[in-house]
Amino acid sequence: MRFGFFTEFSQAPGVSDTRAFDAAMDEVVAAEACGFDAVWLAEIHFQRDRSVLASPLVIASAIAARTRRVKIGIAVQVLPLGHPLHLAEDVATVDQLSHGRVDFGVGRSGLPGHYQGFNVDYGESRERFTETLEILVKAWTQERFTHEGKYFQFHDVCVTPRPFQRPHPPIRIAATTRDTYPLVGHLGYPIFLAVRTSPISELTRFIGSYHEAWAAAGHPGRGEVGVIVPVYVADTDRQAREEARDSAMHFYRSIGEALAGSATTSGRTETGRKLSEISYDEVLADFAVYGSAEHVSERLLALRETLGCSTLSTWMNSGGRVPHERVVRSMRLFAERVMPRLE
Repeated sequence: MRFGFFTEFSQAPGVSDTRAFDAAMDEVVAAEACGFDAVWLAEIHFQRDRSVLASPLVIASAIAARTRRVKIGIAVQVLPLGHPLHLAEDVATVDQLSHGRVDFGVGRSGLPGHYQGFNVDYGESRERFTETLEILVKAWTQERFTHEGKYFQFHDVCVTPRPFQRPHPPIRIAATTRDTYPLVGHLGYPIFLAVRTSPISELTRFIGSYHEAWAAAGHPGRGEVGVIVPVYVADTDRQAREEARDSAMHFYRSIGEALAGSATTSGRTETGRKLSEISYDEVLADFAVYGSAEHVSERLLALRETLGCSTLSTWMNSGGRVPHERVVRSMRLFAERVMPRLE
């Protein structure tokens, strides 16, 4: 089992951009010191008082300079919002600077508001995602290439630098909807799951279709599963749940309202409504793992058994309202008392 620390570079109301960056970078450095294998960065736009993490690859470069061992993961780069050649260059640059520590997670994002801000049609997101991914792989594996697609056309281009890792950094594809699981399996990529707008029970219900599609496509072995889970550890179950409560409920209320307000399908509208009305007991039951080291260990062992995941990333500050000192303390308790039970 490999352990990651997921961060949104949270920004609470009244906190300056500079303070938000400084606190988040301190947590990243602490993650390496605690023994986490990777830090994972979100990509979030247009959400003041939530996050300053609009440019994950820029931050990844800074992390590469501040750390020596920890992997630097993107969870995830929203491919339809970027230019594929710029992305190919930027990812390869960070991979070179970090001497091969980049792990490249990609997805479409579940928030249509990201697309509205960039004036990109969310209805085009799947096609744009597929074409951009195809171009990235060509750019990293071919000396020169030509591409004639629906959204991009390039003639005899040579992308430089090349990645440090060959043929390219590991690519993981995020799945947030039921139909994406078998698609990722068919393509033969590791799958990346997140307990955010999707509950734990939904992930466990859909993961079988990923493995079935993987096998049906003739890919060798078994597809790799990575998962991000809201986790918070304290000395007792009660303490952990009380300390994380306000932050977690803020997240689900705000993300529910965002989905309901910008949804392009009735399914997302319904998801937004449910999340905006969710109770804390429901969060604790199916959306988060908060408690003592013993409780957290038991639940994560069960989750690993059900999902077959080999990469577990902890989101210690769901909602961004947990004070920095408590986040670091939860990280240390997880590293000292939970990791050894899961290895």
